[in-house]
Amino acid sequence: MEEGSLYHVFTKSIAGYKIFKNKADYRRMTETIWYYMNERETKFSKVIDFKKENKGEPIVRIICYCIMPTHLHLVLEEKKEKGIPQFMSNILNSYARYFNLKYNRKGHLWESNYKKVLIETDEQLFHLTRYIHLNPFTAGIVKRVEDWEFSSYKEYLNSGKIFLKICYFEDLIEISPENYRKFVEDYADYERQLQRIKKLIKFEEQV
Repeated sequence: MEEGSLYHVFTKSIAGYKIFKNKADYRRMTETIWYYMNERETKFSKVIDFKKENKGEPIVRIICYCIMPTHLHLVLEEKKEKGIPQFMSNILNSYARYFNLKYNRKGHLWESNYKKVLIETDEQLFHLTRYIHLNPFTAGIVKRVEDWEFSSYKEYLNSGKIFLKICYFEDLIEISPENYRKFVEDYADYERQLQRIKKLIKFEEQV
């Protein structure tokens, strides 16, 4: 990986296991992403002070994210050599420790390797953010794209109550919040219909 490059990073739980069970779990992962995007000398603790602990040199920049019940999407810019592997190791291991302790569970939580794809053009990045933000709506989890709390969509819209701002994208996504909303939501129904067709085709191939 080269410093300054952008990547779509995707990881999921073992066997589609639901690893985010409630709002506290989603918020824990959001906090973990925020905490480990900078170089850290100490491990993530139960309580952090967001005003005091935003220290350290950045190892990645978070461009876009969406936390789903069984998986996680991120668009990352690598700010330091091997920053993405370091960041992903930190957030996945930290959340696994939290989850196993909370739910009295042992063993691996994530599939062995996360996937990463180099983003080569501005157009690819633009459409990728839409795909990521549409994930909860496409999956039928929410009735409106904006209803999902655990993604960067509201940061892009600059609207609604945001639990924790962790993305920096303004120099890459040059579009007004109003036009970005239209770009995403005008495509939402088509994306959901496409997903249904894919599931139907997969089902027919298995029977």
